[in-house]
Amino acid sequence: MCEHCNRREFLEVSGLGSLLLTSFTGSYVWAQESPPRKREKAKICVIFAGNPGPADRGWNMDAQQMETARSCLEEIQQRLGNVELVIGQSRGPEETTALLERTGPGCPVLILNMHIGALLRMIEPVLKGGHPTVVFSLPASGHDWMYPPRWQREGHPMTLLASSDWSELERAIRLLRVIPLLQQTRILLFPPARGTPPACSPEQVKARLGAEVVAVQHERFDEMLTKVDEGLVQAEAERWTKNAKAIIEPTQEDILKAARVSIALQQLMEEEQADALAVGTCMGWLSRGFPCLGFTRLRDKGLPAACEGDMDSLLTMVIMQYAFDLPGFQGNATFDTAKNAVWTAHCTAPLKMNGANGPEYPYLLRGHSEVGGSGCVPEVQYPVGQSVTRMKLINLDTILLSTAEIIEVPEKSVRACRSQIVTRVKDAAKMMFNWGGGVLEGDMMTLLHRVVFFGDHAQSVRHLAHLMKFNVIEEG
Repeated sequence: MCEHCNRREFLEVSGLGSLLLTSFTGSYVWAQESPPRKREKAKICVIFAGNPGPADRGWNMDAQQMETARSCLEEIQQRLGNVELVIGQSRGPEETTALLERTGPGCPVLILNMHIGALLRMIEPVLKGGHPTVVFSLPASGHDWMYPPRWQREGHPMTLLASSDWSELERAIRLLRVIPLLQQTRILLFPPARGTPPACSPEQVKARLGAEVVAVQHERFDEMLTKVDEGLVQAEAERWTKNAKAIIEPTQEDILKAARVSIALQQLMEEEQADALAVGTCMGWLSRGFPCLGFTRLRDKGLPAACEGDMDSLLTMVIMQYAFDLPGFQGNATFDTAKNAVWTAHCTAPLKMNGANGPEYPYLLRGHSEVGGSGCVPEVQYPVGQSVTRMKLINLDTILLSTAEIIEVPEKSVRACRSQIVTRVKDAAKMMFNWGGGVLEGDMMTLLHRVVFFGDHAQSVRHLAHLMKFNVIEEG
């Protein structure tokens, strides 16, 4: 979509796609030229600082609490499946250095403080090495909890979880694994990329997050479409039609086209061993079949997929998928200050907003709202009362953040994009004037899009921002 035209005009402008392709792909490596890397588990160094103390007195963690923590960590490692915890104990810098070397260069670190001064005595190699670090501090386990916030303000990638809740250890591991998982991430892009300039630069994405962005030629994908097994296409189409509450505009041909694209995108992701996908020309895909059903399929399987080449939204989805195993609903925003509300609307959305093992929400099959009802897209109906987090990572360094509650979902949308939620926010008028937090600039799409996730993750996002040195701006 060009910067100064709407989607209909985009479809009417002859040759625009090739012009954008030429201007945006100079620094891309093509997918076939970049072989996938071997994936490994995220290695995290877990350090018990100091020694346990007596159970009936003092400022310390006792032996039973230490054993409880070890059991929790082993269960977390097994449950998450993609982390490897290197667990040890340190009473000084030499033991800390040895544990860091066992885990690997730049490894994330979780420290459990066990008595007064223990953290201070062992922390130096962690700080000098710039390791992203979570410090977990039980109540009355010492006074060292005062120092991590100070180190964070000094510029160290560090945050603090001070709690009696052992489940906070899982939050720590989930947040810490984001960093090594990003460093192994392979993103496929059908150019052009769109969004803030840093997010559209493969070099800057690689340098800042470690993720690799490789481009896919449309000709290659069109060839893949011709080779998709007809039985798989029929099965995909039947799955979508069988489970739909209703089929409104799409014809059987529309559904089959969309199902073919859905299967082909899945096969492309498998062939390239990719972790995420962005399509920069999706509004021009009507002839081959819109990718919207395919985006839903991928997101439901834990593979982020972004519309309109929006790299900021895609990277946001990748980070939240790694942290919480949750897909995102990327969409356009509009305000209703009479209801103190913000809408999010788009023509693709996950069915499984609670994660790959969660329930599918009801949906209608609709024509795309902005091309005269042609094509086939899902209109997903999410539950009223659900809390959500609305956010976007921009410029690779700032997270725009807000929370809300779903208060309305249409039975059948009549305007805007098909999948819609109306959410109550703290102050819609204030949020409207603070949209972008005073730091987001760009074209209409860049300004407009946000990604919605089920649940209130604001506190976790702030902890993650400390670990990854992101700024956080609350929009509302």
